[in-house]
Amino acid sequence: MCGIVAYIGTKPAQQLLLEGLKRLEYRGYDSAGLAVLENGKLEVVRAVGRVSNLEDKIEDIGGFRGSIGLCHTRWATHGGVTEFNAHPHTDDKNGIALVHNGIIENYAALKTYLQEKGHTFKSQTDTEVLAMLIGELYEGDLEAAVQAALREVTGAYAIAVICEKEPNVMVVARKGSPLMVGVGAGEYVVASDASAIISHTTQAFALDDYNVVKLTREGFRTSTIHNVPVNSKIMQLELELQEIELGGFSHFMQKEIFEQPKALTNCIRGRLQLEEGRIHLGGVGNFSKEMSKLKRVVLTAQGTALHAAMIGEYLFEDLAKVSSVAEYASEFRYRNPIVEENTAVIAVSQSGETADTLAALQEAKERGALAMGVVNVVGSSIARETDAGVYLRVGPEIGVASTKAFTGQVAVLTMLAMYLGRKRFMSPDQCRDLMHELEQIPAKIERILEQDAKIKTITERYIHRENWLFLGRGYNYPTALEGALKLKEISYIHAEGMPAAEMKHGPIALINDGMPAVFIANKGRQYEKVMSNIQEVRSRGGHIIAVATEGDKEIQKYAEDVMYVPECPECLSPLLTVVPLQLLAYHAAVLRGHDVDKPRNLAKSVTVE
Repeated sequence: MCGIVAYIGTKPAQQLLLEGLKRLEYRGYDSAGLAVLENGKLEVVRAVGRVSNLEDKIEDIGGFRGSIGLCHTRWATHGGVTEFNAHPHTDDKNGIALVHNGIIENYAALKTYLQEKGHTFKSQTDTEVLAMLIGELYEGDLEAAVQAALREVTGAYAIAVICEKEPNVMVVARKGSPLMVGVGAGEYVVASDASAIISHTTQAFALDDYNVVKLTREGFRTSTIHNVPVNSKIMQLELELQEIELGGFSHFMQKEIFEQPKALTNCIRGRLQLEEGRIHLGGVGNFSKEMSKLKRVVLTAQGTALHAAMIGEYLFEDLAKVSSVAEYASEFRYRNPIVEENTAVIAVSQSGETADTLAALQEAKERGALAMGVVNVVGSSIARETDAGVYLRVGPEIGVASTKAFTGQVAVLTMLAMYLGRKRFMSPDQCRDLMHELEQIPAKIERILEQDAKIKTITERYIHRENWLFLGRGYNYPTALEGALKLKEISYIHAEGMPAAEMKHGPIALINDGMPAVFIANKGRQYEKVMSNIQEVRSRGGHIIAVATEGDKEIQKYAEDVMYVPECPECLSPLLTVVPLQLLAYHAAVLRGHDVDKPRNLAKSVTVE
C-alpha cells in the first residue's frame, strides 16, 4: 500500500530518493518522510500530505548531501495521518532508521516486551515497534539484528534499514510485500516498484519471501532470516521510462483510458493463431492436459479485478462449457472452501501483490487446485506462486482507479476460455471467428474514444446528483458494477451497480425525480428485457443514460442521453461498454475538482488486509 525507495552509492541520495518517491506516490499519499546518513549522523525529515510537502521541508533546512538514505510515502494503517506516524521510524539508542510496507500482526505483544525493556514510543504504528526491536537486538551487526528481529515477527513486510554505527551498510528484507533491488555500477536503488528504479538502471532482482539483503557499495549478499545464503537472479527490467510519464495527458487515468487500444493490441499479439484456429498461451502450455480435464473454475479477486473475474465466470461457462464461479478473495480465504478434483483457481490481480487474492490462491493450492494467475506485473508474488498463468502485457498502470488493466484482464480471460473451449468442443472455425472479432476490439475502442467530448457534456448535466444507478444484464451486469465503482472511487458520488432485473426487488424505491440511471443496453439476448427495465425507471422520474449499440435509434425514445459502442459478439461486449463508463467517471471527478489519480483513502496496490 505504501512506497519505498532507498539508495546506497556514490551520488547524493536526496534528489534520487525524492524523484523515486514521486513515481510511487500513487501507492500512498497520506504522509512522506526521508532519512539520510550525513557525515555519520542520521538526518530524518517527515511531513503530512504529499511528497511536495516533504520536499518543501527539506529545502527549508538546506537539504542533504549524504549518499545513503531511504524514504517512504504512506497509506495509513496503524495510527492516524500525523507526522509522528509517518515513516521513517527510528530506534531510541543506535541511530537506526527503517521504512516499512505491510503489517506487523504481533506488534502489540512486541511493544509490551520492548516497553518493559525501557523503550519509549512516539508513534501509534507497528513499524516503530520493528525499528525498536532491531535496535534492541543490535550488537554491532545490522544484518544480524534485522535477521533476528524478523524471526520474531508475524505479518507482512518490505523494509529498508540504515544505521549510524554502520554508515556504509543498508539492509533490506521482504515477506509478503514487494521489494526489488536495482543494480548499478557501485550503487543500488531499492524500491517497492520498478518505476522508481528504471531511470537509474535496467538491471534488478526481486526479493523472495524471507530474503534479507545486505548492501554495500562494494557488493551485496542475500540470505534468509536464518542466515542461509541465497542466490539472487538479476533480470532485465522491461519497463520503459515513457510508460510511466504523463506525456500530453492531464492525468494518468486519462492516459490509461486512451492507451487501451494499444494495450489490448499488445495483450493479444502473438496469442491468436488465426490460420490454425487456436489460442497460444505460453504460460499455460505445460498444463494443457490438466486444463482439458477441468470440471470447475474458481476465479478469485478483489475490486475491479473481481468484476473482470465475474465476466470470466460467464466466459468459461459460455465458451468452454465448464462450471465457473467468481469469489471475493477476502471471503474465499477464510471459508472452508470445497476444492474438488480437477478444479482450477484463477487469481486475478493487476499488481500480482493483492494480499487477499494471494492468500486465497495459496489456500486453494494447498487444497490441491491447479493454481493459475492473471496478473500484469512480471515476477510479482502471485505470478511466482502459480502453477500456470498469463500476463496482461498492458504496460504499467499508475492511476489508482484501474482502467486498461481491467480490459486486459477481460481480454486474457476471454483467451483462456477460448483456449479451454478449443480443447473441449470448439471447432477451428468457431475459434477463428471469435479471434477475428477479438482482433477488431482495439480499433472499436478507438471509435468510442472519439466520443470523449460528447461524454464530458453528458457528464456535466448530472454531476450535481449524489446518487446514481448502474444497471446491466448478463455479461454486462459486472460491467455495471465496474461503472459504479469507477464513479465512486474518483468522484465520490454514491453509485450502486446491480443486475437490471434486481432493481424491482427493492432498489427501485431509491429512484426519485432526476436520478441518473446508467443502463448498459447494447444489442444482445436480453436487449428487450433491458428496455423494459429502462421504462420502469423512466416512469418513476429517473433520467436514463444508455450505453447502446451503434445504429440503435429505438433507444433514443427512452434515454435522455446515449453513448454508442460498435457492434460485437455479446461475449466481447464488456471490452467496449466499459469504456464510456470510464470516461464518464473520469470527467465527473475532474468537473468536481478531485485529484483523479490519487483519490482519497485509496492506494494502488492493496498489500494489507
